[in-house]
Amino acid sequence: MAGPTETRGMARPAEATRTTPGPSPAAVALAGLTALAVAVGIGRFAFTPILPLMQQDAGLSVAQGGWLASANYFGYLVGALSAMGLRIRPATATRVGLVLIGLATLGMGLEHRFATWVALRWLAGVGSAWVLVFASAWCLERLAPARRALLNGAVFAGVGTGIAVAGGACLVLMQAGASSARAWTSLGVLSLAGTAVIWRAFGADADAGVSEGRPATARGLSLDADSLRLVLCYGASGFGYIVPATFLPVMARQVVSDPSVFGWSWPVFGAAAAVSPLAAALWGRLFGNRRLWMLAHLVMALGVALPVAWPAIGGIMVAALLVGGTFMVITLAGMQEARAVAGPRATGLMATMTSAFALGQIIGPVSVSYLVGAGADFSRPLLVACLLLVASAAVLWISIPGAPPACSGGGTRASRRSPRSDAPAASSARSPAG
Repeated sequence: MAGPTETRGMARPAEATRTTPGPSPAAVALAGLTALAVAVGIGRFAFTPILPLMQQDAGLSVAQGGWLASANYFGYLVGALSAMGLRIRPATATRVGLVLIGLATLGMGLEHRFATWVALRWLAGVGSAWVLVFASAWCLERLAPARRALLNGAVFAGVGTGIAVAGGACLVLMQAGASSARAWTSLGVLSLAGTAVIWRAFGADADAGVSEGRPATARGLSLDADSLRLVLCYGASGFGYIVPATFLPVMARQVVSDPSVFGWSWPVFGAAAAVSPLAAALWGRLFGNRRLWMLAHLVMALGVALPVAWPAIGGIMVAALLVGGTFMVITLAGMQEARAVAGPRATGLMATMTSAFALGQIIGPVSVSYLVGAGADFSRPLLVACLLLVASAAVLWISIPGAPPACSGGGTRASRRSPRSDAPAASSARSPAG
């Protein structure tokens, strides 16, 4: 890992003030939206809507599905950890990650051995983490001067957009009687096509869009008590949401066997995840990022527990709305809080938080393998996830400074005075996160 004083890519003194034109803010936001749609919507979550098909035509069990999901999330953890020490331009790392996701997704439809599937899902997880960490940092850095909160929200809306597109495609394929292999190859081709569209935006010289006299991302990291709190709470959200995020279509299929009904659970999840970051970008200015994060944990906890209290298709669909509508709010608020707390060292903190999130994701599906029982009852893992989300919300609440719920101005200056920077003064309109 690089030291705190390292300034990779620093220009010579005579060139310190020279800048190179980069993509427009709208182009940056569109590139980020597409990159995250491929990285998370397909690289991480294409498996969720395809799992019922794999159960049907490949005889995959819930336990095997849990192990495939965990392989992907373990790759995500490895990718996040490696992101803290990679000596590579963020735009280049994003490109590599996108290609890796496309090829691994395509390969899932061309291979039929379980061990190969495990390896391919692991590779897709590595690529997903690289894209999420580096594309997020690259976009937030370039959108900061625009001070347009909705552009930040648009970037993170890419996750829900990708989920909705993947879920919709699988819904159409299920109704057409397509196999799981065809679903994988279709999404693989789609991800590679999306990568081709934004390839130039993440060009080799795109990292020079900011002043060349300073590094685009600083890798130094020093975890104080507040940063550690953010890491642990972000990790808790990874465990909390992953059980429904992996098994919602399976739970829906247990209740209603018609794919034209249960197949809607995942597009609903994705649509909620696509819309919520746009609203959260504005809510963050009113409540502050940390308050918004805490509220999102509580709403997600309700959504996670709902299928236990209301084990019907209606309860599962509402759960899809609540969990899908909050998990990207947590990502947006968490990444912006990392920018506010760590400043120029935000990439290191963001990578550490993403690693904790990935660890929670690994533990979640594995725990399902041991807790569901012979009848594939998801009640126990869902309740465990609910309790963890409530506990982490309490930790976030305790860490919020006693500031009025709505104030303006200050932005990053206020956040850097105190590491516990949740006051609405650290609004997305004035902070480096937008």
